[in-house]
Amino acid sequence: MAHSLELSAAALGPVTAEESHILEKLDLERLPRHIAVIMDGNGRWAQKRHLPRVAGHRAGTQSARTTIETCARLKVEALTLYAFSVENWRRPKAEIEFLMQLLREYLRKEMPLIQRNNIRMRFLGRPDELPDGVRKDTREAMEATAGNTGMVLSIALNYGGRAEIVDAMNAILAERNGHGGAAVTEEQLSRHLYTANLPDPDLLIRTSGEMRVSNFLLWQIAYAEIFVTETLWPDFNRARLLEALVDFQGRERRYGGIDAPKTAAR
Repeated sequence: MAHSLELSAAALGPVTAEESHILEKLDLERLPRHIAVIMDGNGRWAQKRHLPRVAGHRAGTQSARTTIETCARLKVEALTLYAFSVENWRRPKAEIEFLMQLLREYLRKEMPLIQRNNIRMRFLGRPDELPDGVRKDTREAMEATAGNTGMVLSIALNYGGRAEIVDAMNAILAERNGHGGAAVTEEQLSRHLYTANLPDPDLLIRTSGEMRVSNFLLWQIAYAEIFVTETLWPDFNRARLLEALVDFQGRERRYGGIDAPKTAAR
């Protein structure tokens, strides 16, 4: 893997000794096309340090930055981050307001990084229920990056997997305008999901050790490999991401069949 190590180091820039050791095991020809991440553990990270929960959310933005930039530099085709679920509206009002303001701040601060890495942004979820300022900033971020041709970065915002499937079915019914037509197919439903035109995730990463998918991309992760780490999201650094990629490459992906396809990823 020496050649892959040289290419990885060239793409990522300076690496630590730990990262170099992990990169020796990584094959750049078999990276996932699409990585999805459930960013969990901000609150527990803050609690362990006797800090308010919002401190954990702010600390988690650095992990998001690292993950986004690393995936873009490794030429991963798509990255989807679970930022705010439809269930998160149940949280205290002050925490929700902080999260929305943090998102707006993050978009403004990180746009140079996004543009420098040729990243195209998308937002998955129900935008009509978001505050006006958030809708404005997300719309402007998509417009500003629409011409980019690199990795597609999707932020799941006011997102729910069940809600997505309901919205897709309602869109199909609206197209039919009351006419029954043929039975709905998997391909037709996929075209109406928020993730239309993106490959399904090959790898789902969940931080903080929780063994559940939390209503995230329920349709799309049908055959995704799942990597769960005890690491809390604010502590999820580049080495932990590289570990997840190496673990992914050690899986045998059969998609319900007996023999694995010739190519496990891209």
